Amino acid sequence: MSDISAPSTIPLPRLRPWLLAVPVLLLIAYLVLMDNGAVSQTGTFLHELMHDGRHLLGVPCH
Repeated sequence: MSDISAPSTIPLPRLRPWLLAVPVLLLIAYLVLMDNGAVSQTGTFLHELMHDGRHLLGVPCH
């Protein structure tokens, strides 16, 4: 008979940084890769920063 142990759980304090970081990283990825000015209309600087980021990553934007 094989000795199979129960799967261990990840404690919440070790999981909390990932639960906070993943949505922030997804929002940043959306703004840089797919926004094209829909959300980032707050100013010229932010729009140009996202635009340059798309060119840096090779994503077509115009």
